[in-house]
Amino acid sequence: MFLWQDRLWRSWTRYTNLTGHTEWLFPGDRSSKKPISNNTILKALERMGYKGRMTGHGFRGLASTILHEQGYVHDHIELRLTRAPRNAVSAAYNHTLYLGPRTKMMQDWTDFLEQTQRRSKVLQLPGRAA
Repeated sequence: MFLWQDRLWRSWTRYTNLTGHTEWLFPGDRSSKKPISNNTILKALERMGYKGRMTGHGFRGLASTILHEQGYVHDHIELRLTRAPRNAVSAAYNHTLYLGPRTKMMQDWTDFLEQTQRRSKVLQLPGRAA
């Protein structure tokens, strides 16, 4: 399940109007039915000067670290960043998606990224999670 933030939805609409409608945000160059590969992401990071300093999975780690430092609930962060629950027994019994708190967390994350981009410096997220 994907939680849309207001500005992300507007950006997505503009993006799909330019690129066409596919099921992937970043479709592969050989087939729009498959996502881009990890190597494509690594090569793009290399071209931007981040070779050896950042990976595609590094962005997940960065988000996880910052959101944990800001006091957001671990389960909410993991549900947002992972494809599958880590604990299969717990997942079999707990089907809660925490949509309200996760939506707030991702809106705060979106705001944080936009503020960081505009000011080109690191800013604090506004407060703690609900």
